[in-house]
Amino acid sequence: MLTSEIKKYIDKSILCWLATVSKDLEPNVSPKEIFTYTDDTTLLIANIASPHSAANIKSNPKVCVSFIDVLVQKGYKIKGEAKIIEKTDELFFAKSKILTDRYTDLFPFVSIIEINITKVAAILAPSYVFFPETKESDQIDCAVKAYFPKR
Repeated sequence: MLTSEIKKYIDKSILCWLATVSKDLEPNVSPKEIFTYTDDTTLLIANIASPHSAANIKSNPKVCVSFIDVLVQKGYKIKGEAKIIEKTDELFFAKSKILTDRYTDLFPFVSIIEINITKVAAILAPSYVFFPETKESDQIDCAVKAYFPKR
């Protein structure tokens, strides 16, 4: 499910957003800074300080993760089934090492969220859809002007 293009976006993304739903059907979206893939069908996300996300996953494992390149304004939305890997789980150390080797060990992980991917969809800025001739360089120029105006 994860193509080399999707993996490239994961590798260069600074944040992803994890969407969960509580047992009372209350939605929750939480940014995550430390995340990666382990293979073509699995994502790992460090749970550093997200008790609501973890509790929601325990009662409803269906999740959605999104990430974009804010300058190019393209990215991906991944849906799947999540589980919590606690520190007491024999897999915790090996899974956390994947994340700390890629990022840092400065933040203690409360647990790890492992997602078995079931669907992947592209995220595109509307200009790519309505104006197919739009180039990534055009999007970058517009984004830089919008996000970093000259002072």
